[in-house]
Amino acid sequence: MIIEKNNDLLNVLEMLVETPGPSGAEHLIRSKIEDEIRDYADEVYTDALGNLIVRKGKKAEGGKRVMVSAHVDEIGLMVTHVDDNGFARFIAIGGVSPLTCVGGRVLFINGTPGVIGMERLEKDEQPSFAKLFIDTGATSKEDSRIGVGDVAGFERPFMNLGKRLVAKSMDDRAAVAVAIEALKTLKETVNEVYFVFSVQEEVGLRGAITAAYGVDPDVGIAVDVTRTGDTPKGVKMDVSLGKGPAIKVRDSSFIADPRVVRWMVEEAKAQGLPYQMEVLEAGGTDGAAIQRTRAGVPAGCLSIPCRYIHSPSEMVDWDDLQQCVSLLTGMLTKEIEL
Repeated sequence: MIIEKNNDLLNVLEMLVETPGPSGAEHLIRSKIEDEIRDYADEVYTDALGNLIVRKGKKAEGGKRVMVSAHVDEIGLMVTHVDDNGFARFIAIGGVSPLTCVGGRVLFINGTPGVIGMERLEKDEQPSFAKLFIDTGATSKEDSRIGVGDVAGFERPFMNLGKRLVAKSMDDRAAVAVAIEALKTLKETVNEVYFVFSVQEEVGLRGAITAAYGVDPDVGIAVDVTRTGDTPKGVKMDVSLGKGPAIKVRDSSFIADPRVVRWMVEEAKAQGLPYQMEVLEAGGTDGAAIQRTRAGVPAGCLSIPCRYIHSPSEMVDWDDLQQCVSLLTGMLTKEIEL
């Protein structure tokens, strides 16, 4: 299947990945998303936890209330202490590895930049958070522009490698871009679709839990990235970049409803889209939160293959992104029979 390059999708993705928004500090990225989608929505509101919820369409005869959830937060760091010389100690927000921090650059939500330094290690000693600190250029505690509780995201520019795209927060801004494009593309539908741009996923699916309770959907779809097994001596996993959307069967947070899996597969076949079946050994998505709400909801997950997840250089494939848009839009347009 030949896909023409969608410059709007590319521009939106670049804007999203370069806007900071670690878990619990998503106000900047939420504002950017709201500006992008407002003209395409029938209703837009933010709930008490900070989820941006966007309704498209009204449930007609044969339609369902559908929740599509893509989380807007990213992994990051939080300051725990600033010493007399202005160096800041920190803890991780979400699944951050010390190995990917050393020498990295960060940007605090208040606009302060910094670099991650490391104490001298003993022979064969591995980096740990206890050995790391953030240097903002301050010469004293009083000179520092940051303090205890301040939050930073990693700072890396978006990189366009042609077919492959790299950024520090493809998890989950790639999925947010897919959801935004599906929202814009979705014209006529018998379904009432709630696009939820959820918060605090990286620290326990918290936003999707409250959003799903409020939306009370008939069926739910998480959109998120997933690992690949296509790098040298990497994990053993039958998902690769460039081979199409991944349809989740299972991860460590939930088992996707077989009816939702079948719905995704049938739509991919109907459109002639390539697809991959995903069994993820570790990790979770908003699908688990949707599935467990109220009396239970049939839920699944549309996954975007992504290399180097939870590092400052996550990589996705251009065709996979656009095929995910096509698959998601097609699923939402028609009557849903599970």
